Amino acid sequence: MGAESPKATSTPTGAVFLSYASQDAEAAQNICEALRAAGIEVWFDQSELRGGDAWDRQIRRQIHDCALFIPLISQHSQERLEGYFRLEWKLAVDRSQRMAAERSFIVPVVVDSTRERDALVPDSFRDVQWIHLSGGEASPDFVTRIATLLGAPAPVATATGPSPRPVTLRPVNTRDRRAVWIVLGLAGLAIVVAGGWMAMQRSSLHRQAESGLSVQSQPAVTEKSIAVLPFADMSEKHDQEYFADGMAEEIIDLLAKVPNLRVPARTSSFYFKGKSTKVPDIARELGVAHILEGSIRRSGDQIRVTAQLVRADNGYHLWSQTYDRDLHDVFKVQDDIANAVVQALQITLMGGPISRRHGGTDNLEAYQLYLRGLSSMFRNTPASLEAARDYFDQSVKLDPDFGLAWAKQSQDALFLTESGILSRKEGFESARQLANRALQVSPDLPEAHAMLGYVRKGLDWNWPGADAEFRQALALDPTNPTALMFAGQLSYTLGRWEDSERELRLALVRDPLLTIAIWSLGTSQYLAGRFADAEATYRKLIELDPGFAWSHMYLGKTLLAEGRPEAALAAVRQEAKEEDRLDFLPIMLQAAGHQAEADEALKAVITKFGDSSAYMIAMTYAYRDDRERALEWLERAYEAKDGYLLDMVGEPLLKNLVNDPRYKAFLRKMNLPEWPLSGN
Repeated sequence: MGAESPKATSTPTGAVFLSYASQDAEAAQNICEALRAAGIEVWFDQSELRGGDAWDRQIRRQIHDCALFIPLISQHSQERLEGYFRLEWKLAVDRSQRMAAERSFIVPVVVDSTRERDALVPDSFRDVQWIHLSGGEASPDFVTRIATLLGAPAPVATATGPSPRPVTLRPVNTRDRRAVWIVLGLAGLAIVVAGGWMAMQRSSLHRQAESGLSVQSQPAVTEKSIAVLPFADMSEKHDQEYFADGMAEEIIDLLAKVPNLRVPARTSSFYFKGKSTKVPDIARELGVAHILEGSIRRSGDQIRVTAQLVRADNGYHLWSQTYDRDLHDVFKVQDDIANAVVQALQITLMGGPISRRHGGTDNLEAYQLYLRGLSSMFRNTPASLEAARDYFDQSVKLDPDFGLAWAKQSQDALFLTESGILSRKEGFESARQLANRALQVSPDLPEAHAMLGYVRKGLDWNWPGADAEFRQALALDPTNPTALMFAGQLSYTLGRWEDSERELRLALVRDPLLTIAIWSLGTSQYLAGRFADAEATYRKLIELDPGFAWSHMYLGKTLLAEGRPEAALAAVRQEAKEEDRLDFLPIMLQAAGHQAEADEALKAVITKFGDSSAYMIAMTYAYRDDRERALEWLERAYEAKDGYLLDMVGEPLLKNLVNDPRYKAFLRKMNLPEWPLSGN
């Protein structure tokens, strides 16, 4: 913790201050050595004994004088609620508050799997972009970024040379169990396509899904496949990341229009943002033969966009180009890059070059506000969600026909609902109105149909209405992972196991690392009674994202169904969020033979959470074969519109209720099918 150069007698300009918990000394040393090797001065205190007035004054002076302050964040800093590094953080925040908003000063670096939403850090740390360096292994991209922030000239690729690799920034994580599904809405931005190629795409996807694709394996890599990685922001102030991400996302959506070209959706391509993963490993995970990466540099109304197409297995550059253009030409640059990639991959297009997608805008200012809204929504904090709503609102005021902005505003309304800023009814109704508005200006917008379907499913419990919207979305874009995901979830709500598995696997063909899709596939397998498959799916999910909400508790349910109560209890205890963990503990403790603890845990759930956990309480009483109380709490869950009721058909923990006439009447009230457990 702290930073020091023992030989320094004065403060050099451009120095970096490393602040860290003592347990992270090795990670700090790695970062220090990488920066010093690049000629960057680092203040890095390695003394065994710290303290005293002179030492304290030196640390304060260095924080006051340094050019950049880099706090290292980890499980070690999480565990230490007190420490000198926390005083250093406070001093840095105090200094930053006297700086202009445009000045980059605090650069948080995560050196393990700690999530931003869980980090015990000053609130202002979340106002800036975080960097993820596993184990403190500083990548060249990280060093380049620090040099850029210190004012050193950043490398710019030429038309014949390679472009800088994207800066690896940390990905956004989902917030909690009631908001996880919203990630789906951010997974894919759909496009309007002609009937001929839609049939080809649908046929290709179904062949891959029916060939036995699982979450453990990817479809065979075809030459006609490409992943677009997040573009790096090489602007002088490093304040254009939203624009760089938007550039990559637009190119993904343009390329997704090409028949027989496999293009992983945004969620999977951006999964590696913030990870020091090598290109061949990314390509292998995504099942693609090629990678497109690039950078943007913006100065006023001038932009420089560099892109390069790389063959993943040998690093061979198939194509690279630098575009120096006026900002107003940004849409044409995106089209040019997409068409150049298609040409380099030797794909013949029917009907001429690809161009803008349906529901967009030609208004540059509205477009930039839209990109800022997307960036804010992905940060997924209460303040950023409010900011996203404002950005989208400004965007549609400038262009009322901007269908995509209306659709994203609909999604943001649901984010605001899950964060507690809007009430459930207010948020869902707002999402409905905004989705309908999107369809008024862009009737063929798949995202809007998918969002409207989700409202009909989640708020109205109108299964036919929801199904119709999902089918409409998929008729417009059969590869849309959001619509496929929602359709798959509705299918398992209604006990249509084969349909559910097919739809969820199709979503994973397009977006193989979409964690909520993997979770949904595991849930479908579990409810269908395929417990071994469900266990493998949940374990894959935990491998991809150890902190994914619900993953450990659903793995626990599956292990219990397999007759492994001790393993089930251990799995549930690993669930990060108290409410999720506590919801399942009464069942798991009882199954493992700890009846007294189970009784205490049930009392705690009822006392702490009450109706917000009504379905879980009902399930606990059903497991105890206390049918009266189970049915009583099911009614309370019904009145509270508990979303867990949508996972009721096939739930093994409710098997003691299946033959009760009152339970059958409850299913009829929800328009859900009866479900014999056939051997479970």
